[in-house]
Amino acid sequence: MSKKFQSTNLYKNFGDLLKRLEDWAVNPWRRLSLYLIIFLGGFFLGSSLGMINGAMSLMDPVGAMYTVLLLELMVRIRKISQLSNKSYIAINVIDMARMGLLYGLFMEGFKLL
Repeated sequence: MSKKFQSTNLYKNFGDLLKRLEDWAVNPWRRLSLYLIIFLGGFFLGSSLGMINGAMSLMDPVGAMYTVLLLELMVRIRKISQLSNKSYIAINVIDMARMGLLYGLFMEGFKLL
């Protein structure tokens, strides 16, 4: 038997989150700033992962596996949302986060050369 969630204000707001974000980002400058914030957040996460794994040097293969799994999950989510005609802004946010994460990891790798 499946549970039916209560129709609370929080549940309604989270259900409309992508629609509200899309309405907010109609202005091109807002959309660009959102993409830039997401990209820089992904870059920070990528460079932090590289620094932490490099400093601890205990679980480098495990950290690399988790990072690859995260990136692969982001690619799969993008494909699913692209096939189901989900919102355009969600696909771009996922892409910006993925590009920022990869760019941060590459920059940490280039520091080691």
